[in-house]
Amino acid sequence: MDDKFIVSARKYRPQNFSTVVGQSHITTTLKNAINNNQLAHAFLFCGPRGVGKTTCARILAKTINCENRTKDGEACNKCNSCVSFDNGTSLNIHELDAASNNSVDDIRTLVEQVRFAPQAGKYKVYIVDEVHMLSASAFNAFLKTLEEPPPYAIFILATTEKHKILPTILSRCQIFDFKRITINDTVEHLHEICDKEEITADKAALHIIAQKSEGCMRDALSILDKIVSFTGGKLNYSNTLEHLNILDEDYYFRMLGFMQEQKLADAMLLFDEINQKGFEGDTLLEGFAEFIRNLLVSKDAKAAVLLEVAEDFKKKYVQSAQQIHTAWLIAALNILNESIINYKQSRNKRLHVEMVLIKLSYLQQAVQLSSSDDSLDKKKLTDSAKSVAFKTIQPIRWKESPAENRKTVPVSKAGLIIESGAQAASNNNAQTVTHTRETQTAKAQPAHPQQHVAVEKPAPGFGSLAKIREQMAIQNNKGNQAKPITAASLQAAWELFIQLLENNKNHSAATNFKTSKLEVLDANSFGIITESKIQQKFIESERSALIDFMQKHFNNRILKYQVTLVETEAPETREEKPLNRKQQYQLLVEQYPQIDELRRKLRLELD
Repeated sequence: MDDKFIVSARKYRPQNFSTVVGQSHITTTLKNAINNNQLAHAFLFCGPRGVGKTTCARILAKTINCENRTKDGEACNKCNSCVSFDNGTSLNIHELDAASNNSVDDIRTLVEQVRFAPQAGKYKVYIVDEVHMLSASAFNAFLKTLEEPPPYAIFILATTEKHKILPTILSRCQIFDFKRITINDTVEHLHEICDKEEITADKAALHIIAQKSEGCMRDALSILDKIVSFTGGKLNYSNTLEHLNILDEDYYFRMLGFMQEQKLADAMLLFDEINQKGFEGDTLLEGFAEFIRNLLVSKDAKAAVLLEVAEDFKKKYVQSAQQIHTAWLIAALNILNESIINYKQSRNKRLHVEMVLIKLSYLQQAVQLSSSDDSLDKKKLTDSAKSVAFKTIQPIRWKESPAENRKTVPVSKAGLIIESGAQAASNNNAQTVTHTRETQTAKAQPAHPQQHVAVEKPAPGFGSLAKIREQMAIQNNKGNQAKPITAASLQAAWELFIQLLENNKNHSAATNFKTSKLEVLDANSFGIITESKIQQKFIESERSALIDFMQKHFNNRILKYQVTLVETEAPETREEKPLNRKQQYQLLVEQYPQIDELRRKLRLELD
């Protein structure tokens, strides 16, 4: 046993391409390039952390300088170059950490080293790790050398953030995208290490470690070292869960059973037990949502391969999925997804989770599944509830008598014609309200002011409304005599309304009303002529009060008016310019000629 402990991530770092895990698409390409002597002068390895970027860069650097490569394009690990590389004493490999050496001076030092040819071997390899940390000026200083390096120089750049690298750098490199290592590959690699280290480990425990690492082999090996120290070299499912603080899937199966049986109290107690173990509510919601997703996937045996769970649980998932209806799973997944989104905004997070448990426990009562024509339709049970029965209101049918036999029809305040008792009785069984409109023009009525009120011809789109207004006016004016409109009577009524405005202390409107002009248009309308838009606005602001006053004054309910704006052009004001001194002098000379004579005697000149 070695005195010095070396972590598994360093101890079991791959030494050749065949031992690299989960990146066969890259290792095969590099081996073929070496065998065919088609190596590029610059490589860019990009991908997530801990997937083998720097490892592949070192293997490539060792392999191209190996003196006795195998037929498969692998390093022999026995020649002087390979041994010096493994011992860290090779002069042909230079590694630069761009995170701490990201200035222009560091890149210039690197460029100066490139000028010297290798003392032994064919190539000098420069590995620049975390290259995205270089400054913009350092990138620019690196461009020329990266584009045209010496034939013996090869650059390998590694980064986890490809989008931060300048396009000018990307165009000069051969780019290799590393992918996350799958769970199965991680489990197999961990199993091999456990066998070499004589560690007892359950496959389910290794599967949990692989899930926790999320495709990062370095994280998986670090977790393995921690759990080995925690358990004394014996890994099983329970102690791995305890160490990683992961919710066991048995909790989710138990929670699902309580919900299916509508045992809300048991589900709440189980949540309290989970909460006391230190798990937050969002952990439960996210884990349960993934659990429901796995059940949906398990509905079809073909899709069961998509489950990223231990083999022991796949059968349990498939069996449980057959007992639960798809509609319940979809509705539950929607509720969980919405609750996860709103969890951070919730103040009482425990109550938020408990509300989700209540909804899921009684979800079967809220959703009913009906099968029709081999298709599944989801509907709420509340949709089948009967609505409150209201008393049916009989419709009112609009009828018009011929023009020659037309009579006065009583009209309600709402504007609907009330039929006689015999007509209403005949329409009791009608189901819809119908409106019929006369297409022929009614014959003219005699325009006697005591008998009829003159009505304007209705607009094409408002025939029925105009007729209703006409009949309302006839009904309201029945037995009353409308006053004729003349210029004198109109002006007198106008002054009375102005007096009313002044009594209400609306002096601005009264002033504009006084300057307006009036004209009689016909027996039922008059015009108001204004000289400005401001005056027009004041009159329009008093429209309702004005028309009501005029209709009452002339006892005419269909009296109306129109406002006409006639703007008068203001006379052009001639702008007087001030006179200069010469013009002022000439004006004085015209009035007093002696001034000019005095100027000549004194021999004065005008400026």
